[in-house]
Amino acid sequence: TNMAHFIDTETHKTFDNVLVDSRPRVAIFNHDGTQLWVSSEIGGTVTVLDPSNRKQIAKISFEIPGIAKEAIQPVGIRLTKDSTKAFVALGPANRVAVIDVATFKVEKYILVGQRVWQMYFTPDDKLLYTTNGTSNDVTVVDVDKLKALKSIKVGRYPWGVVISQE
Repeated sequence: TNMAHFIDTETHKTFDNVLVDSRPRVAIFNHDGTQLWVSSEIGGTVTVLDPSNRKQIAKISFEIPGIAKEAIQPVGIRLTKDSTKAFVALGPANRVAVIDVATFKVEKYILVGQRVWQMYFTPDDKLLYTTNGTSNDVTVVDVDKLKALKSIKVGRYPWGVVISQE
């Protein structure tokens, strides 16, 4: 449907539909609830919405030299606890985009494993773990240095990752 649907949790009814780009995949609020980040896998973008009025604040596109536009497929999104940086998994582009939340500009692309879909931070936000579906591994990223540290072999086609908050 290429839309973000807003549903009232008391009435269980849709009260708004907001157009985003093709094949929305993940929606995540920032930590104070003032922004909703929506990835569009086929559209190749992330749309940032104001949930109070459902208006677009920003639309973020990705451009990686040497990578075909159709291979840049945003799915997973994670924001640091201080809401200064957003990390976006770019699927078959094999990279995670690092976005400055204040400007909505891409700061860097971090090369990880093949077909990165989901990510999760350690409780202290020091490390980010990415699941890489077709290289069958998980990459550990140093959040401060914005650098991949190592990849860990796991089972076939890893999709999601969670980390104990203890």
